[in-house]
Order: sequence, then structure tokens, then C-alpha cells
Amino acid sequence: MANHYFFKIKTYLLELGFDIRHQEEATNLLVVSKPELGIEHLVIGCGEPLLILEQHLLDLPNPSCEVYQQLLQKNRDIIHGAFVLDDTGRKVIYRDTLQLEHLDRPELEAVFNSLSLLLSEFSDELIAFSKGELGVVKA
Repeated sequence: MANHYFFKIKTYLLELGFDIRHQEEATNLLVVSKPELGIEHLVIGCGEPLLILEQHLLDLPNPSCEVYQQLLQKNRDIIHGAFVLDDTGRKVIYRDTLQLEHLDRPELEAVFNSLSLLLSEFSDELIAFSKGELGVVKA
């Protein structure tokens, strides 16, 4: 059944104008980009019962409690998905999970719109974090 979801998601992505950079049908994995939304190499896994979306945003050269605090505070404003860290605590990733069973194109599109909005509104802070500077969360 996961294969059915793979093709359904792939169809939605093409309809939404995404460039499919990589696909592995055997593992139900897609890597997509849509630069005009700020989305580059978003990894999508169709692992029934969940659709998992992840995009690496930046590496933290100087992780600190203040940076982590600002990322967590910003999570509260994000409509879909959240900032997460990898096991090292240095890679900041955007991640969202959705139920595959009832997923439709507008719901998937809402995730992409949320990510695009997040990247545009929080870009100055993300750039500062990637440079090892402490940014200030906008109200």
C-alpha cells in the first residue's frame, strides 16, 4: 500500500510544480525542490502510515542555549512542522509528519506554504545562527 501513497504524493508534487531531484520507489523516498518557495532538497518519505518531510536548513557552528531557545520559541509560531536538531545538536532541520491515509493535495500544499513562510520570515535569524551570531526572534 505504501507504493500507492508514493505515486499519489509524487503526483501532488508534480501538480504543485516541484522539481523531483531524486526518487527511490523501492524505499518510497523523494527529494524535491522549489526554489521560488525557498525549498531545496526537501526529503519526503512515504512510510505508511506517515508522510515524513525534512529539509536541512543550516549547521550551527556555535550551538548555544540561546540559539536553541530561539528555535523552540519560533516553533510556537509555525503552522505546520517544526525546527528539530539532528543527533549532534548542530544541524537544524525543518520536519513535519502527516497521516497518509486521508492526506489530500491542499493539506500537503499547506505544509509547503508554511515552510516557505517560515523561511522568509525567519531568514535573518537563520543566517545569523549559521554564522555563529546570536539572532533576535522577531515578535
